[in-house]
Amino acid sequence: MAVPIKAGEKIKKSGIYSVLHEGKHAESHDVTCIAGKTFPLCNDCGDAVQFVLMRHAKHVGRSEHFKA
Repeated sequence: MAVPIKAGEKIKKSGIYSVLHEGKHAESHDVTCIAGKTFPLCNDCGDAVQFVLMRHAKHVGRSEHFKA
């Protein structure tokens, strides 16, 4: 199992992440996160939210098959 990453940390790999919220205000759900940006805080649980990489995906701008 992948290690959860905390809000506020820099995103190292673009891809689909499962989001785990503290408390009962939201079920886990998936989001797309882009490398180089920062994992955001949750509007309700702040920095208690965690992100787990489910599937790495290269950003289309970094693919050798497409022009940036």
